[in-house]
Amino acid sequence: MQFHEVDAPQAETLSDQAPPLVLDLDGTLLRTDSLIEQALAYIRYNPLGILTLIAWVFSGRVALKERLAAAVDLDPRTLPLNEDVVAYAEQESAKGRKVVLATAAHQQTAHLFKDQFPFISEILATSSSGNLKGKAKGETLAKRFPQGFDYAGDSPADVAVWKHAQNAITVGASSSTVRKAKKVSNVVKEFPRPKVLKAFIKCLRPHQWAKNILVAVPAVLSGRITDPSTILPLVMTFFALSLTASATYVFNDIWDLQDDRQHWTKKRRPFASGTLSLPVGVAGAFVCFAAGLTLALLAGPEVLQWVLIYVVVTLTYSLWLKRKVILDALALGSLFTLRLVAGMVAVAAVPSPWLFVFSMFIFTSLAFAKRHTEIARVIDKGGFWINGRGYRASDLPLVLAAGVASSIAAVLVMTLYIIEDAHKQIFIKNGDWLWFLPPLVFLIASRIWIFCQRGELDDDPVFFAVKDRVCMAYAGLTAVCFGLAWFGVPL
Repeated sequence: MQFHEVDAPQAETLSDQAPPLVLDLDGTLLRTDSLIEQALAYIRYNPLGILTLIAWVFSGRVALKERLAAAVDLDPRTLPLNEDVVAYAEQESAKGRKVVLATAAHQQTAHLFKDQFPFISEILATSSSGNLKGKAKGETLAKRFPQGFDYAGDSPADVAVWKHAQNAITVGASSSTVRKAKKVSNVVKEFPRPKVLKAFIKCLRPHQWAKNILVAVPAVLSGRITDPSTILPLVMTFFALSLTASATYVFNDIWDLQDDRQHWTKKRRPFASGTLSLPVGVAGAFVCFAAGLTLALLAGPEVLQWVLIYVVVTLTYSLWLKRKVILDALALGSLFTLRLVAGMVAVAAVPSPWLFVFSMFIFTSLAFAKRHTEIARVIDKGGFWINGRGYRASDLPLVLAAGVASSIAAVLVMTLYIIEDAHKQIFIKNGDWLWFLPPLVFLIASRIWIFCQRGELDDDPVFFAVKDRVCMAYAGLTAVCFGLAWFGVPL
């Protein structure tokens, strides 16, 4: 069986030199898998192509790699590198040691990394004659370097290669794989495994769970929060939304992988940085999704219905709406409003159109603030459009106007609520205190937009407000005024 070689000499003489250093590509030089990257890119730009991809899978591993390599122009510069392994290889190459890339990736894909890694003098890769993986790779390397070689790899399949190697180097391998490597070869160097659990938890974005406290708002505004029977349904609804939302975050990060790697902060996300493998993340997401739906069902069939609607809207946003100007902000606003709806059905509260309309306007305003920040940063870097979004640099004034207008509309809706409905609620003992709420909401929204316009806002305006002492002071005064109205304290 023959495999593709690039710039390979006809004979190998090592004499007294150190044995060649042979490196795997996926999971070793890269913190990702090039085949999975190609498959994701293919589906992203052609969603219906998943049917074609399935047909390729049944055609065999080699055929799949060959067709994906031909269909997808993979940019090696955007893929996350294992900097420690790259530095080690560069150091060994500087000493005069031969460095070889031996990968199960297709030869067309492997050749793309020739310029990316100039220290590589030879490339062995999968070709039409066979898949260069496991046993086949080990036998090929043993034949190519009969006087010995050192091999750096990461997966259980590499154990078959280490059997033929003079020395073994493990890269981010599991403890069981390291043990197997030590049984068949001399392990001279170990590159540590990334902290998978920590990376997965980060991928779930548990800090975003704070937004799901909104499920308690309908219970508060309906006066049902004091009923002990509402506590358990609210808690289950909170965690149902949190877990299902985290699962959708995983899917969103996978779908946006290429765009995130070009973003100034999102490039540090676990998938984008390569600290979490895609298969592990997907498996964990399914567990979270199943747990979230189970909790939603326990909270009640109606809660499950609205949680599923939330998931559908989120996935629609990730797949399509986030690239549509204006619609993306409305979609984000609706996701916040759906949290309120889920909380409402969990405690069987009376629906409040005022609350839902207010929520749509205020959270749509915050969504526009996020887009304004992204556009402004693109302009600062000399760009003209946002990767993965439909906005251009010239849209900045429109986004500013729409965002500020939405916040003013939210204040107006709250004012109309106080005039038309608040005094009729039996749990409000002294509605006069509620008149402090519109100006306080106006102050919070205005402060967010001032910092946004100054370019001092973080990516997420909600967490800016939570961290900002002035905004939290205004929010505290809002809660105090509502409490005084609830208990009927004279003004």
